[in-house]
Formats: sequence, structure tokens, C-alpha cells
Amino acid sequence: METVSASKKDHPMHRLLFLGTSDFAVPSLRALAADGRFEIVGVVTQPDRPVGRHATITPPPIKIAAQELGIKEIRQPEKMKDEEAWLCEIGPTCDAFVVVSYGKILRPWVLELPKHGVVNVHGSLLPRWRGAAPIQAAIATGDAVSGVTIMQMDADLDHGPILATAETPIALDETGQSLHDRLATLGAELLPFTLTSFLNDSLEPEPQNHDLATHCSTLTRDDGKLDFSRSAEELERQIRAYNPWPGTWTSVDEKRVKIFRARVVPEGTPGAIACGKDALLPLEIQKEGGKRTQILR
Repeated sequence: METVSASKKDHPMHRLLFLGTSDFAVPSLRALAADGRFEIVGVVTQPDRPVGRHATITPPPIKIAAQELGIKEIRQPEKMKDEEAWLCEIGPTCDAFVVVSYGKILRPWVLELPKHGVVNVHGSLLPRWRGAAPIQAAIATGDAVSGVTIMQMDADLDHGPILATAETPIALDETGQSLHDRLATLGAELLPFTLTSFLNDSLEPEPQNHDLATHCSTLTRDDGKLDFSRSAEELERQIRAYNPWPGTWTSVDEKRVKIFRARVVPEGTPGAIACGKDALLPLEIQKEGGKRTQILR
């Protein structure tokens, strides 16, 4: 069962600036916009980017959500310095900035602008899995639980004091996508009450135990290459963790074969790939230039 910790209180409206980019941030933006305790004065997100095989210029999910919510002030700076004058004008009028999956590091001058600083929703149970890919890291490493942390940001990465956490078990068939979606919802459920309590000084931030910190790096497509000298159990977790991004693959006759699902089986099982320990039986693959195919076993 998922557990949530945060205090609840009714208080006057608070002015917020929301910074986010990916679809992980959308439930949090919607939750704040639907809560009468908050006024979202604007949204900062990344610029529209080329997406897909045809490099179609596409707005980030947060821009689309903000437009649907009727938020008129939407800024998309390539660098925060590009909006320095506007941020310095609007920042001191805000009770807080809220950052969810924005995708860029905020400089100290930005953190100091709002009255109560900057609050972040992070997809792990800090101090475990600081960094850019905590959801994938938790599954790939075999963690039993994951969750979200709401924290007050400081100048170091995912280092600031904790305001609230919510925990959820990681299922044996969990994928990066399924855990991503659950944590996005969990963070959105936790955020309004936590933020209200913090802004009204009824929630005391707790410092992280930095001795327990673990870190994960930004993933690239090359990180998805499967190393069959590792155990089949490790590779099966990697396949689930990296689904859908960055995906996992191996090379056959100098062509990539993507593996979307697989099962750990004893070595010598027909159709299985030998690993450092046991073997991996692919269940769903896509050959380069071909279609995604389920393998009947």
C-alpha cells in the first residue's frame, strides 16, 4: 500500500511560478491549478524541440497542459538568463517556485528569488537516487520500494531538506513507464497539502542524511546496450527499467535488435541467450528496420 506523509490545513491563496517540462510534471501542474489555495502566475518550460523520425517541432507536455488550463504566461527560455529581467520582477512576488521535471539546473540567483525559495518534486526516496534517472535506477538495481520526495532546493543537486515523502512498492513486472506514471500521480497527490503546510510555516524541513546518498546519471541510447557477461536477472531488470527510454538492445550481424520483454531461464533453454549467470529468453523484440514482434514460447 502506498503511504503518504504531509500535514493538511486550509490557508489563503499562494502565488506560484511552475517550472516543468516532461509529462511527469503534468499531474502536479494540474493538481495545483485545480486547488483554490494557489494562483499559478506563470509556467516556465523548455523550448519546443524536434521529435521523432521526421523531426517534427513539438511543444513539451507542460506547455500543452498549461495552454489547456488557460495559463497565459508561458515562457520557454533556452537559458534562464534569457528571462532574467522577467524572473527578477515576478520572483519576489511569488511565495514559491515549484519545479517538477524541468530538466535544467537552476542557478543560485533563481533559487533566491521567491519568498520561500524553490520546492521540487523528485522521483525517488531521497537521498537515494539523486540525479536525472532515479526511476530507471531503482528498477535496474532491484530496489523493493520507490517513491517521491518533495524537497526545498538548494545549490547542490537533489541535496536540499525534505518536506514530505510518499512510498510505493516496486512490482516484479514493473517497467520504467509504469513506475513513472504511478510516481507522477503520487507526487501530484502529495504536493498541494505539503506546499500549503510549508508556506504557512507548519511544516519543518528535515535535512537529508548525505552519508546515504546514491547517484544516477543522465541516460543515453548507448546505455541500453545489453552486456551478456552480467547475470540474466540483472539484464531482465535493465530491460524493464529502460522501457520505454532509452530502450535495450543487442547487435546481431551488425544490426541492432531491440528487446522489450524477456524472462530469466536456465542456461541451455532453447532460444535463450547465455548470460554470466542463467540465460535470457527474449519475448518481444524488434529487428532493425522491422516491426515490433512478440515471440510465442
